[in-house]
Amino acid sequence: MAREFSRTQRVAQEMQKEIAIILQREVKDPRIGMATVSGVEVSRDLAYAKVFVTFLNDNDEAAIKAGLKALHDAAGFIRSLLGKAMRLRVIPELTFAYDNSLVEGMRMSNLVTSVVKNDAERRAAAGEGEDKA
Repeated sequence: MAREFSRTQRVAQEMQKEIAIILQREVKDPRIGMATVSGVEVSRDLAYAKVFVTFLNDNDEAAIKAGLKALHDAAGFIRSLLGKAMRLRVIPELTFAYDNSLVEGMRMSNLVTSVVKNDAERRAAAGEGEDKA
Protein backbone atom coordinates (compact mmCIF):
# COMPACT_ATOMS: atom_id res chain seq x y z
CA MET A 1 0.00 0.00 0.00
CA ALA A 2 1.42 3.38 -1.03
CA ARG A 3 1.81 6.12 1.54
CA GLU A 4 -0.55 9.04 1.27
CA PHE A 5 2.04 11.61 2.31
CA SER A 6 5.75 11.81 1.64
CA ARG A 7 8.24 11.99 4.48
CA THR A 8 8.94 15.66 3.76
CA GLN A 9 5.24 16.48 4.13
CA ARG A 10 5.00 14.59 7.42
CA VAL A 11 8.15 16.28 8.75
CA ALA A 12 6.83 19.70 7.65
CA GLN A 13 3.52 19.11 9.40
CA GLU A 14 5.24 18.03 12.62
CA MET A 15 7.65 21.00 12.41
CA GLN A 16 4.72 23.38 11.99
CA LYS A 17 3.13 22.04 15.16
CA GLU A 18 6.38 22.09 17.18
CA ILE A 19 7.43 25.59 16.02
CA ALA A 20 3.99 26.95 16.92
CA ILE A 21 4.36 25.51 20.43
CA ILE A 22 7.90 26.90 20.74
CA LEU A 23 6.80 30.39 19.63
CA GLN A 24 3.90 30.31 22.06
CA ARG A 25 5.73 28.99 25.12
CA GLU A 26 9.49 29.55 24.82
CA VAL A 27 10.23 32.68 22.76
CA LYS A 28 9.82 35.77 24.93
CA ASP A 29 10.71 38.49 22.41
CA PRO A 30 8.02 41.21 22.50
CA ARG A 31 8.65 42.09 18.83
CA ILE A 32 7.19 38.74 17.79
CA GLY A 33 3.96 39.14 19.74
CA MET A 34 1.22 36.74 18.64
CA ALA A 35 2.74 34.86 15.73
CA THR A 36 0.91 32.03 13.99
CA VAL A 37 2.72 29.41 11.94
CA SER A 38 0.59 29.02 8.82
CA GLY A 39 2.81 26.57 6.97
CA VAL A 40 6.22 24.98 6.58
CA GLU A 41 7.96 23.95 3.36
CA VAL A 42 10.83 21.51 3.79
CA SER A 43 13.42 20.70 1.12
CA ARG A 44 13.61 17.11 -0.10
CA ASP A 45 16.86 16.46 1.75
CA LEU A 46 15.39 17.97 4.97
CA ALA A 47 18.26 20.47 5.19
CA TYR A 48 16.23 23.66 4.78
CA ALA A 49 12.80 24.70 5.99
CA LYS A 50 10.84 27.82 5.08
CA VAL A 51 8.42 28.74 7.86
CA PHE A 52 5.45 30.92 6.92
CA VAL A 53 4.10 33.08 9.73
CA THR A 54 1.32 35.60 10.26
CA PHE A 55 1.12 38.16 13.04
CA LEU A 56 -1.82 39.46 15.05
CA ASN A 57 -1.14 43.06 13.90
CA ASP A 58 -1.09 42.32 10.16
CA ASN A 59 -1.94 45.89 9.16
CA ASP A 60 1.31 47.45 10.45
CA GLU A 61 4.18 46.98 7.97
CA ALA A 62 6.86 48.05 10.47
CA ALA A 63 5.62 45.56 13.08
CA ILE A 64 5.72 42.76 10.50
CA LYS A 65 9.33 43.60 9.56
CA ALA A 66 10.31 43.81 13.23
CA GLY A 67 8.64 40.47 13.94
CA LEU A 68 10.41 38.79 11.02
CA LYS A 69 13.75 40.25 12.16
CA ALA A 70 13.14 38.92 15.67
CA LEU A 71 12.31 35.48 14.27
CA HIS A 72 15.47 35.48 12.14
CA ASP A 73 17.49 36.47 15.22
CA ALA A 74 15.89 33.66 17.26
CA ALA A 75 16.17 31.03 14.48
CA GLY A 76 19.12 29.28 16.15
CA PHE A 77 17.33 29.09 19.49
CA ILE A 78 14.14 27.81 17.84
CA ARG A 79 16.18 25.28 15.86
CA SER A 80 17.87 23.97 19.02
CA LEU A 81 14.52 23.54 20.78
CA LEU A 82 13.14 21.89 17.65
CA GLY A 83 16.05 19.43 17.74
CA LYS A 84 15.09 18.43 21.28
CA ALA A 85 11.42 18.03 20.34
CA MET A 86 11.89 16.05 17.10
CA ARG A 87 14.00 12.98 16.47
CA LEU A 88 15.75 13.84 13.23
CA ARG A 89 19.35 13.24 12.22
CA VAL A 90 19.61 16.74 10.75
CA ILE A 91 17.48 19.64 11.95
CA PRO A 92 16.64 21.89 8.99
CA GLU A 93 18.01 25.42 8.75
CA LEU A 94 15.05 27.73 9.39
CA THR A 95 14.10 30.77 7.34
CA PHE A 96 11.01 32.77 8.16
CA ALA A 97 8.70 34.45 5.66
CA TYR A 98 5.55 36.48 6.10
CA ASP A 99 2.44 34.73 4.77
CA ASN A 100 0.10 37.29 3.28
CA SER A 101 -2.35 34.76 1.82
CA LEU A 102 -4.86 35.34 4.63
CA VAL A 103 -4.78 39.11 4.13
CA GLU A 104 -5.05 38.71 0.34
CA GLY A 105 -7.94 36.26 0.75
CA MET A 106 -9.83 38.73 2.93
CA ARG A 107 -9.13 41.52 0.43
CA MET A 108 -10.44 39.38 -2.46
CA SER A 109 -13.51 38.41 -0.45
CA ASN A 110 -14.24 42.08 0.26
CA LEU A 111 -13.84 42.92 -3.44
CA VAL A 112 -16.26 40.17 -4.47
CA THR A 113 -18.77 41.26 -1.81
CA SER A 114 -18.63 44.89 -2.96
CA VAL A 115 -19.05 43.90 -6.63
CA VAL A 116 -22.08 41.75 -5.80
CA LYS A 117 -23.56 44.57 -3.72
CA ASN A 118 -22.99 47.14 -6.52
CA ASP A 119 -24.53 44.75 -9.05
CA ALA A 120 -27.61 44.27 -6.87
CA GLU A 121 -27.97 48.05 -6.48
CA ARG A 122 -27.70 48.55 -10.26
CA ARG A 123 -30.33 45.89 -10.91
CA ALA A 124 -32.64 47.45 -8.32
CA ALA A 125 -32.11 50.89 -9.88
CA ALA A 126 -32.73 49.51 -13.39
CA GLY A 127 -35.87 47.74 -12.17
CA GLU A 128 -37.25 50.97 -10.63
CA GLY A 129 -36.57 52.82 -13.90
CA GLU A 130 -38.58 50.25 -15.86
CA ASP A 131 -41.54 50.44 -13.41
CA LYS A 132 -41.86 54.23 -13.90
CA ALA A 133 -41.81 54.04 -17.69
